[in-house]
Amino acid sequence: MKLSEGEIGKTYEVEKIDNTEQVTRRLEALGMTGHAGIKVLNKKEKGSMIIKVRGTRWAIGRRIADGITVREAQG
Repeated sequence: MKLSEGEIGKTYEVEKIDNTEQVTRRLEALGMTGHAGIKVLNKKEKGSMIIKVRGTRWAIGRRIADGITVREAQG
């Protein structure tokens, strides 16, 4: 599933990042690597989201969130 489809309060694991090379490298440099945990903190009407990755809060747009494939974290 795409990160943009995630529900507020749930935690997900990154399976794949499929964005432009520049965006993908930036996300990885900030710590969003394979199997990193992502908690969805808030979602806005136009698709932007506030997420928490490795203890840091991020705001990302829908286009970026659509390019991140996740699965629900176990436990």
